[in-house]
Amino acid sequence: MVLLTTGEWGFRARAGLANRAEKTIDVQYYIWEMDTTGVILGERILRAADRGVRVRMLLDHVTTQKTDFKFARMDFHPNIEIRVFNPFANRRFRSLEFLFSLERLNHRMHNKAFIVDNAIAIVGGRNIGDNYFGVDAAANFRDLDLTVVGPVVQDVSNSFDTYWNSEFAVPISAVTGERMSPEAFHERKEDVYRWVEGVEDFPYLIDTTSDVVMAKMEEYRDDFIWAPARALYDAPDKLATKDEEVAEYLLDQASEKEHEIMVEAAYVILGSEGVERARINNERGIRQRLLTNSLATNDVAAAHAGYAKYRRDILRNGVELYELRPDADSVKNNWSVLAGRSQASLHTKASVIDGELVTIGSFNIDPRSFSLNTEIVILVESPELATQVMDYMEQGTLPENSYRVMLETDENTGIERLVWLTEVDGEEVRYYSEPEVGLWRRFSTWFMGLLPIEEHL
Repeated sequence: MVLLTTGEWGFRARAGLANRAEKTIDVQYYIWEMDTTGVILGERILRAADRGVRVRMLLDHVTTQKTDFKFARMDFHPNIEIRVFNPFANRRFRSLEFLFSLERLNHRMHNKAFIVDNAIAIVGGRNIGDNYFGVDAAANFRDLDLTVVGPVVQDVSNSFDTYWNSEFAVPISAVTGERMSPEAFHERKEDVYRWVEGVEDFPYLIDTTSDVVMAKMEEYRDDFIWAPARALYDAPDKLATKDEEVAEYLLDQASEKEHEIMVEAAYVILGSEGVERARINNERGIRQRLLTNSLATNDVAAAHAGYAKYRRDILRNGVELYELRPDADSVKNNWSVLAGRSQASLHTKASVIDGELVTIGSFNIDPRSFSLNTEIVILVESPELATQVMDYMEQGTLPENSYRVMLETDENTGIERLVWLTEVDGEEVRYYSEPEVGLWRRFSTWFMGLLPIEEHL
C-alpha cells in the first residue's frame, strides 16, 4: 500500500490507473464535480471504455443531481453503466421532496473508492473535484488516500458490488430520462476529448501513453508497505437496519488502546458519549491528540457549531486539540502552485492507535458518519504506515500550520476562557476568540449551536 498525502499524487494515481486499466473500473463517490479535474478524470474513464474496459460508476444523487444529465450522457457508452444512490423521485420539486422525505433522503452514500481490474484500489477521504486535488484557486483540502493491493482489494470490490446490487442503486437513465442517438453521443464524447486536449495551466501531467503511465507507477514501488489490512464498510440499508458496523468497530478499537491515539478529522462532534470516552482515556493515562478544522477553515458552519459545543469538555478531559489555520504553510507547499494562492481546509479522516493500527477512509467523528451516512474505512496493522501517517498529522499540528487550542484562567476575573496559540514569523500569537473570522460568522455559528439539529450534522 502507498499513502497519498498530496493532491498531485491523488490525481496522478487515479488518472494513471484509469489509463492502465485492462478489464474493469469501478468507482464509488459521494461527490464528483464536473470541474476541470472531474472532467479530466471522466475523460480518462471514457478512453478506458473505448479500449473495451467495463466501467461501473456509483454516485450519490444528492451531490450529483445538478450534473446528472452530464453523467447520463456518459452512460450511453456501451461499456459504461452509471447508477445513483437513493435518488430523488421528482426532478422538478426536489426541495419539497427533501422536506417531506427527510428521513429517507438524509441517508447518503459517503463512500469513496476507485477500483481497477479488481487488483488495485484507492480508498480515502477525497471526492472528485478541483479542491480535493489542490488545483482550486479559492480553497483546497488537506486530505489522505490509501492505494492498496492484495486481498484487501477484494474487500473493497465486495463492498462496491454490495452497493451496486442494492435496492438503493438506480440506473441514472431511469432518473433523468435522457435519450441520445449513437451519433449524438459520439459527437459529445469527441467534444470532451477536444476540451481536455485544450486544457491549459493544469498543474499536473495528463498521461496519454502506457509507457508514461508505467514509468509513473514504478515511482510507487519503493514506497509500498506490505502489511495486513482489511476494508470495513456499512450496509447500504444502514439507516433502516441500524447496523452501524464501521462506527461500532472503530469504537471497539479505540477502547482497547493502551498508550496513544491521534485523530485527524474534518468534522468532529463528540456528544456526551464521546466526551465521556475522552474522560476515561485521560484517567487511564492515554495521550489523546486531535487535529480538526478551525471555524475559518471549516466549510460547514453548522458542523463547527456542533463541535464547538463540546470543545471545552474535550480540553478538560485531557485532549490535545489543534485547529487548522487557513494559511497553513506546509499544506500549501505540498499541494500545487495554485494551492499557494488559496485557502486551506481540512478533509482528512484518519487515525493512528498505539503507533500500530491505522484507519483511513470516509468516516468522520460525527452523528452523520455514525448513524446516517454509509462509510468505508481501511484498517492497517503496520508500525511503518503508522509512522508515515503520524508524521503527516504532526506536520499539521506545527504552529505555522495550526492553532493549539487550550483553556486558561483569567488572572483578574478567575473566568476560564479559550485561547488559540500559534506562531507568526517565529513569534507566539494568542487569540481569545475564533481566529481569522468576522463577527457575523462567529455569531451565526454560535446561533446554530443553539438549534436542536446535532443528530443531523
